[in-house]
Amino acid sequence: MMLAASPALSASGPPPGFVLTDNADLAFTSPDGATGIEQYKKETEDSDLKWQVWARHGEVMTELKPEQDYPAGFRFTNDSQWLVRMQKTGSGAQDLYLYHVAKGAFARATKTSLSDLAWAYFHGRPDTKKMKLDYHISADLVEGTEQAYRGLGVKWPDNRYLVISLSGAMDKHPKNVAVKGLADWRCRYDLRTGTFDVPALFAKGNAEALRWEIRR
Repeated sequence: MMLAASPALSASGPPPGFVLTDNADLAFTSPDGATGIEQYKKETEDSDLKWQVWARHGEVMTELKPEQDYPAGFRFTNDSQWLVRMQKTGSGAQDLYLYHVAKGAFARATKTSLSDLAWAYFHGRPDTKKMKLDYHISADLVEGTEQAYRGLGVKWPDNRYLVISLSGAMDKHPKNVAVKGLADWRCRYDLRTGTFDVPALFAKGNAEALRWEIRR
């Protein structure tokens, strides 16, 4: 596992101009109730919005970088030690960022985004390396993190794994096909070792994901 630099702590929180959103759906709390995730927005001179995410733990506030153009969704592991950020980046596009408790505050757990690592794993496999995706590039965290994915019928250790779903579309495809690409190809990330694998239970679904298309 690659640990990033120490978190940036602040006693006062976001800089001037950033206002806490009043959308309750954009506020998140860790399972142990000790950490709250707050999202702040600021309107730019071009009437666009910039968003910052801050973790509040007691009197300490930590900015969860990077700053983005959209709000995000979050999921904790059940031990409240790991946090995944599901960050929209455009129409049908999403990245994932992973944070871990360091020195009493959340910090980036990997030097690059978790989604970049997942895509690198996808493109490094013999069975998927030739697939070229052009748009709607999206990585998502499959629901079930807090329950160690018991809903999938597995008995994995608690707070050990994340299941990531990858999707995307192609510009070049047969004329009788409206959209062709990748839909819900799954892999597993080990929080302890920082490595990926594809458990056998994903094999059938992944084969179908590679053949995904919508015919006209």
